[in-house]
Amino acid sequence: MSRQTPVYYYSSASGLVRSFAERLDRPVLDLSVRDVRQSEADGPWVLLTPSYKTGNEANDTIPEAVRRFLRSPVNRRRMVGVMGSGNRNFGRYYQHAARDIAARSGRPVLFEFEIAGTPWDVEECRRVLEDLDVALAAGHHPAA
Repeated sequence: MSRQTPVYYYSSASGLVRSFAERLDRPVLDLSVRDVRQSEADGPWVLLTPSYKTGNEANDTIPEAVRRFLRSPVNRRRMVGVMGSGNRNFGRYYQHAARDIAARSGRPVLFEFEIAGTPWDVEECRRVLEDLDVALAAGHHPAA
């Protein structure tokens, strides 16, 4: 069996992103934990981030814990994809953080879901991540 690519995620106090991440049946690491946020990934990894509408054009929608983890050049280099949780009520800010990070890093958006995701979202995301695991094991970097 190939290595399961870990998912590093950030979840607000609501726990909706945490709930989704924990249903993926793979290693998941919580960026709200200081030791995790200050660590470096030991290989390829995927980011799962929520987007928040701030209501202010000058404010960023990327959570601070995600921003801090991505300050590490090692973590930025080893990130192979981005997934996002969002709320369609945020209009043009829907999935803004995931899409912005993907665009800045040149990595693909692998999966997007709304709020806590549905059972179908969880299954589909598992399939996407399993395909990624196989591609990485074969030496392919599945850039979009």
